[in-house]
Amino acid sequence: MTATILMPRILSIGAGASLEAAAVLARLGLSRPLVVTDPYLRQSGMLDRFTAGLDAAGVGWGLFAEVVPDPTTQSVAAGLAALRGGDYDCLLAFGGGSPIDTAKAMAVLASQGGRMRDHKVPVVVDRPALPLIAVPTTAGTGSEVTRFTVVTDTETSEKMLCVGTAFLPAAALVDYELTLTMSARLTADTGIDSLTHAIESYVGRRANPFSDAMALRAMTLIAAHVRTACRQPDDRPAREAMMLGATLAGIAFSNASLALVHGLSRPIGAFFHVPHGLSNAMLLPTVTAFSAPAALGRYADCARAMGVAAPASADDEAVAALLDELRRLNADLDVPTPSAWGIAADDWFATIETMADQAIASGSPSNNPRVPSRDEILSLYRAVWES
Repeated sequence: MTATILMPRILSIGAGASLEAAAVLARLGLSRPLVVTDPYLRQSGMLDRFTAGLDAAGVGWGLFAEVVPDPTTQSVAAGLAALRGGDYDCLLAFGGGSPIDTAKAMAVLASQGGRMRDHKVPVVVDRPALPLIAVPTTAGTGSEVTRFTVVTDTETSEKMLCVGTAFLPAAALVDYELTLTMSARLTADTGIDSLTHAIESYVGRRANPFSDAMALRAMTLIAAHVRTACRQPDDRPAREAMMLGATLAGIAFSNASLALVHGLSRPIGAFFHVPHGLSNAMLLPTVTAFSAPAALGRYADCARAMGVAAPASADDEAVAALLDELRRLNADLDVPTPSAWGIAADDWFATIETMADQAIASGSPSNNPRVPSRDEILSLYRAVWES
């Protein structure tokens, strides 16, 4: 079996990488970017520090700063109107997963037309889109290096997964210094998101030797540093490790796909507005316990990479240690249950039928080492509530 590996044409990683934006635009033959970001980054001063480099290089740029958390078709439409209202030759996304995913959707709609629902899986969007340069400010989603985007359909509340090379940024500037001001909650949620990316890409049915190497290294970095990054936000080695781990995990899952945790997670975010990394964390221990018997050796490798099992440990012992660590990590990082988050039991159980259907339609459960039936997905949603 062969594996086709896709990555941005330019990938710059390290302190100060974001300062290379103007030079990277020039290398790509681009000169008129629309900067896509969110209101917080605009108001915090982070955007000003970033765009000062564009100004110093004489780059003329426009701004769309109305990105919302968990992008919707409505917010993407507003961004698309801003893009079409100016003479722009590319997009420059500055922010976490939401600005980057929004910019990806804008780039595809600008070049290919239609509505986002026309581009969701099982459609694969490989025709060229408007060039995108991604500058992540969080260590978690990995969207800066993936061929995926996720947008919620405002009319149906479906969190749509879209895939194809059209969604892959032309360049990514991965600067861990941009993450030094992340809150503990955001650090925890994005950190577990990236850990989930690494685990699912490694145990999934589309894993390959290249993605395996990225995933295992990502697990090692994240497991060793996520608690420190949450508790000591100015710890630069921890922040650097988390940023690199998130990017490696993004490369892994972009080239191997995701699995059951993400399939179940997206509907929770769409219906109950739970941040994506947090809903992953709610699910990860329960789904891992369900899936592990079908890929015991693979999950044992995850435990060893994360440093919670000895290299010579038996697979079943290693997997038990992995499950213990995932539960302990949630406790240490104050991950709430759905109930503690504020979701009412009646609302949860009234919605799980629809959530199960949307999870299946996303395709992610079919990549899981143990492919669940619809009834098993419903049982998992019930178990997560009870946990």
